[in-house]
Amino acid sequence: MKEINIMEVGGFKVGHAQNMEAATGCTVMLFDRVAPAGVDVRGGGPASRETPLLNPVSDAKGIHALVLSGGSAFGLDAAGGVMKYLEERDIGFDVGVTKVPLVCQSSLFDLVIGRCDVRPDQAMAYAACEAASYDAMEEGNVGAGCGCTVGKYRGVDFCMKSGIGSYAVQAGDLKVGAIVAVNALGDVYDLETGEEIAGLRTPEGGLRSTEEEMWNDVDNMHDLFTGNTTIGMVVTNAAMDKALLNKVASMAHNGYARTIRPVHTTADGDSIYAVSTGDLQGDVNIVGTLAAYVMGKAINQAVRTAKGMCGFPAAVDLKK
Repeated sequence: MKEINIMEVGGFKVGHAQNMEAATGCTVMLFDRVAPAGVDVRGGGPASRETPLLNPVSDAKGIHALVLSGGSAFGLDAAGGVMKYLEERDIGFDVGVTKVPLVCQSSLFDLVIGRCDVRPDQAMAYAACEAASYDAMEEGNVGAGCGCTVGKYRGVDFCMKSGIGSYAVQAGDLKVGAIVAVNALGDVYDLETGEEIAGLRTPEGGLRSTEEEMWNDVDNMHDLFTGNTTIGMVVTNAAMDKALLNKVASMAHNGYARTIRPVHTTADGDSIYAVSTGDLQGDVNIVGTLAAYVMGKAINQAVRTAKGMCGFPAAVDLKK
């Protein structure tokens, strides 16, 4: 197995657009053809669009685009810009009078940094489509990662800046990659070493464990800060239908669990999409196992490529 660039998985373009002053943005994945997709939503507070399309009993064979964005539920407006971009290019499901692009979206909550009254909209998503390319994907404080933070159990005064990251591997001819915007209530740990690399800070600026803080509060219910949600996509060149891809998305959540603690709380809307862009024969168990691995590595990459912003330090700012 070897590490590859996420874009080497093939079959899609990625574009970012963001408003740095408002600290929010969106990331668009445009697929070269209708791409079968699945999803697994584990968090208690998701904001999503067209999720029922990915149910195996739904008629849709796949999707044309996927959007990850900030803005909480307000940000779901962004998908309209992607639909406009695709319809202008005659891309979509043919309904006779026009073609309807099938666009799924998940949004994370980033309203507490920057400006809460500016969110990703149709114009921003259209700009992300125009910027989309097959070139290496920019990471960190861009697109959906622009307003991401982690370690928010004690409120924004002790959290850290995060971002969007990617990671991909190739085993034989099989390729599996992940893109993820990390906006978690919990802390982020290195997949390989188990070391905490970003999260809840101490008053002195070091790191502490959110889990331990929660255990200390067991007799004093804490009002969880709700501004969270980690959203991501697994992509593979293996040919799979929606049923198998729903299983891959489910297994990919193991990557969340290995690197984010706590995760899947009622204060998170954690979601993972799984998309097939190729024709290679692949085993679902192998793809799912690799999906969990690349997702964990992409989460680490999202934290390590982020830069301090809006007064929030990033992992690169911590003293070693």
